[in-house]
Parts: sequence; structure tokens; C-alpha cells
Amino acid sequence: MNKIKKSFSDSIKVKQEIIDRDLYSSIKDMGTLICDAIILGNKLMLCGNGGSAADAQHLTAEMLVRLKSNREGLPAITLAQDTSTLTACGNDFKFENIYKRVLETLGKKNDVLLVITTSGNSKNITSVLKSARDKGIKTLGFLGGNGGKAIDYCDIIFNVPSNNTARIQESHITAGHALIEYIEAVLLKKDFIKIQK
Repeated sequence: MNKIKKSFSDSIKVKQEIIDRDLYSSIKDMGTLICDAIILGNKLMLCGNGGSAADAQHLTAEMLVRLKSNREGLPAITLAQDTSTLTACGNDFKFENIYKRVLETLGKKNDVLLVITTSGNSKNITSVLKSARDKGIKTLGFLGGNGGKAIDYCDIIFNVPSNNTARIQESHITAGHALIEYIEAVLLKKDFIKIQK
């Protein structure tokens, strides 16, 4: 029971530090950038590895379907495509290019890429970030610890002050929900999207 309680306590401590150090303010900047891109006809792309890949899919679903408001869908795609695409690319072009290949095919200038990574050092993440910059795609990072190598390739970051993977992931999904709630609120206020009955 003590270990279970400690997990909750540690999660609260990390999130409280985010609040105390005003680290969450970058989420508004990310949201504004994404809203501007969507209004101009562009999209949000997301990717990550392992649990972060699941978070990318989770947040993509909430953009396409809904999170808080019963509103029109918002253009987003996860770069973690079906298993056939992932395994074909991993086999033919190496695992480090699985996201780069999809971004280079589906991404266009002025789209936005959000990478979700606890270490920031995965080769497929730094590779897709570099490719995005080359294509004129804005880059955002949900990071952790010292940000890893990814920090150098992100235009805006939300960095969780922890080296514990579970605590970082818990804060990332909270940040993702906050980000989408902000995007929904802004686009509804601008009358770009409407509530559906």
C-alpha cells in the first residue's frame, strides 16, 4: 500500500513543481501556434515511442473526435501508422526513419509536429524533428529530464522536471489534455468550429 500511495504522492509533487515553476505556460504558446496552423488549413502531427506512442494516438483521437466539447473534429494524425507501414519502414529504411518517412510523405509546410518523449534521445524522434524543420514544419516537444537531444530541434517545449519515466508520462498526458482543451476553447471562441448537437 505504501508503494501505491507513493506513486500518487510523487505524481502530485511533479505536477506541483510544474505549477510552482510556471512550466505549463508553454502549453498556451503551443496551443496558439496549433490554432493558427489549423485556421490556415494545416494539421497537427504527433509521434512518440512506447507509452508516448500511445499518448500520441490518444491525443490524436481526441483532436479528431472530441475531448471536452461536442464539437467538429480537428485535423490531426499520428505518425505511428498501422503495423504494416511501421514494419515495412523499419525493415526497409531502419527503425530510426519510421516517423521521418511518414512525415516526409504526409507533412507539408506550416503543419505542426508534436513529439512526445521522456528521454529526448530516440533516433527516430531527433530524425523526424530535423526533417520537420527542413520542410518548414513547426516543432513542439513534450519532454522530460534535461530534454535530451530533442530539445535542440523544438521551437517550443514543455519539459517535465523529473527523470522518472512514469511521472513524466503522467504529466505529458495532463499537458496534452490541457493543450486540447485550450485549442477547443480558442477555436470555438473564434467561431472556426461549432458545437454539434
